[in-house]
Amino acid sequence: MMTAPKPSYSCACFYTDNIFIQEFHVHVLSSQGCRTSEQFRNVLETIKKEVERRRKLGEESLHRRREISLHYKPLYPEVYVLQESFLAAEFLTAVKYSKSPQANVEGLLHHLHSITDKRIYRLPVFIPEFCAKLVEELENFERSDLPKGRPNTMNNYGILLNELGFVDALTAPLCEKYIEPLTSLLFPDWGGGCLDSHRAFVVKYALQEDLDLSCHYDNAEVTLNVSLGKEFTDGNLYFSDMKEVPVNERTYAEVEHITGQGILHRGQHVHGALPISSGERWNLILWMRASDVRNKCCPMCDNEPVLVKTLGDGDGFTSVREDREQTVDICTLT
Repeated sequence: MMTAPKPSYSCACFYTDNIFIQEFHVHVLSSQGCRTSEQFRNVLETIKKEVERRRKLGEESLHRRREISLHYKPLYPEVYVLQESFLAAEFLTAVKYSKSPQANVEGLLHHLHSITDKRIYRLPVFIPEFCAKLVEELENFERSDLPKGRPNTMNNYGILLNELGFVDALTAPLCEKYIEPLTSLLFPDWGGGCLDSHRAFVVKYALQEDLDLSCHYDNAEVTLNVSLGKEFTDGNLYFSDMKEVPVNERTYAEVEHITGQGILHRGQHVHGALPISSGERWNLILWMRASDVRNKCCPMCDNEPVLVKTLGDGDGFTSVREDREQTVDICTLT
């Protein structure tokens, strides 16, 4: 017997806070950006449009999924279903160790490249041949006339993998069977052992398109960022510290992108991407969420979440008891 799908939730702050203002490269209205009445009016209009966009996200995403599933013909159907042959031998070795009875974080670090003292880790994830095929598949979809959702307001070029049909058979088993054994050892204090949902998307950087990414943190407990190629120069990631560290006390480290290799870090670790100077760079991003963690404190507003039922996938919050859930009508938010 089929069971009804679980409702999806976002925190109410999604419709009021953390709105990215492209003109000033900030997420909040601040004195560092707005200095004139005209700028202030422009920012208010930007915020109004963004709130309206967010309210319609779930419905529009479901519409795009239906259109894509009906009309898109994949170039490489095989890349939609995870096979161990797609995965790098070093990655499989690290996962196997993480699942062993004697596994501990010190032993796992022998299989990873640890970056400074910031709890950032890099290791091979995919073989180059899979990366190349996946990028070709995504380019094939980009050339189609089908509707396309974009990852967020910071990334104007990219693809939401749930809309294209990659989640159930590719990214979900990747997270559950292979990544969580690693994160349970590396980030137990950030829900690394109880990740129960994720958001998967691909971002693209190219000349005349998005060149870089402003400093930010993710709506995730743990993030995996895998470089898929193609050929590019520069564009390194840079990391400072966790978001609660004052700006004037932060230190920075750069991390180079290597095709097929993934960078694991805590979602609340402030980071960005430097500009590329040539070529194209494609990256697979997995925002992995732990409802046990975010149900207590929303990572975006740092408060107990006020739950808003949403269409689609939501943001990884769950409501365990109906009599305790706080739900609000997004139409009442201003």
